[in-house]
Amino acid sequence: MGYIRISDTKDYFIKDGKVFFYFADTCWSTFTNITIEEWKDYLNYRRLQGFNTIQIDVLPQWDRSATDIYMDPFEVLPNGKWNFNKINEKYFERARNMVEMMVERNLIPALVILWANYVPDNWLSKMLAEKGISHVIPRENLEEYLYYVINKFKDYNPIFIISGDTDFEGEGATEYYLKALEMAKKYAPNSLTTLHLCGGYADVPEEIINSPYYDFYMYQSCHFKDKMHWAYETALKFYNKKVKRPIVNGEPCYEGIGSIGNYNIYGRFTRNDVRKAVWQSLLSGAKAGVTYGAHGIWSWEKGIAEYSLSEHLPPYYWRDALVFPGVYDVSFAKWIFEKYELYDIEPANDLLINDTQEIRISKGRNKIVIYNPYNSNVILRLNEDYEWEGVELMERKFFVPEVKKTEGETIIKMSPFNSDSLLIGLK
Repeated sequence: MGYIRISDTKDYFIKDGKVFFYFADTCWSTFTNITIEEWKDYLNYRRLQGFNTIQIDVLPQWDRSATDIYMDPFEVLPNGKWNFNKINEKYFERARNMVEMMVERNLIPALVILWANYVPDNWLSKMLAEKGISHVIPRENLEEYLYYVINKFKDYNPIFIISGDTDFEGEGATEYYLKALEMAKKYAPNSLTTLHLCGGYADVPEEIINSPYYDFYMYQSCHFKDKMHWAYETALKFYNKKVKRPIVNGEPCYEGIGSIGNYNIYGRFTRNDVRKAVWQSLLSGAKAGVTYGAHGIWSWEKGIAEYSLSEHLPPYYWRDALVFPGVYDVSFAKWIFEKYELYDIEPANDLLINDTQEIRISKGRNKIVIYNPYNSNVILRLNEDYEWEGVELMERKFFVPEVKKTEGETIIKMSPFNSDSLLIGLK
């Protein structure tokens, strides 16, 4: 299987000589929760839906659902902690087999090497330590673990997502992730690297931003309904970094998850919320691709026991979550990007006269793309002539928008649809 690389312009991916739109599912709990037969069904269905990448946590996901096939990746000591000197080969052989099954279906594995709970000096490892739960890998065992994991999977040309859900609250986290970036490039030079960060986080230390081993930016736009603006704000923060790299929203709001901390007010995220986060990301600089997530898939819910994190609201049974409709909205976004060749677009909200940033605009050499979540008039500072096309996004209906021009302005009139829409202007 071939591997993906960074474009010469450093803002999208190339695979087999063609532009590659990163379209990943978050299936963090794969190696601990999923049987081989379930895995076959899942992979075949996700491939059918157009995914080309699956994101997985190499070590056990801390907030996974209950499972009856759990296996520890290291020897378990009498006190319940792991002996990091003794790797459980059976765990990693099973994981390698599951990765091989992905590659056989032309799906790229994107593997998280060090989720935040396995690294010091970040919010998650500190929170779990306060609860008496700690699996932070000792510094003296770090390089042995990294060497083992990278070499275990490198033959499959994975993307190595160095961190998971992390921030940087101390030097320990920075040191661990710098070492992981370095070793990933040393032992798997064909594999791209990135960091998965906690929601809305963009304050990556300068040492990491400047690392030659850091290939592309990945951010998380979060699971808080009152902070959905992070989808475009965080994209713009990475777009404005001094070191240019492709940008991916690696975790938009999961379809079906409860709004964390205030689900009693906002309830669960819908396909509409997911679609909004995806398009606002793509048109704000994060145009290299996007990830989808379903509440019940990422944790792999089987209904064995009550889910432990009440702030998420209970996850759906995984087979139900597998067929949530929002996945096709994201797949359609990929189709639009490929059909209209939107890889040259750049954020252009300075064209917008409307008093809102929720409408997102990008502009390319011969095109303008607008996401309008409101179905309102869109007023632009624009004299140039474009041929305009519209797509109502709920039911994916194409239409011809009404456009009026005045001195120095272009007004795209609201459509007759009560939904969000995409407006594409072509020269």
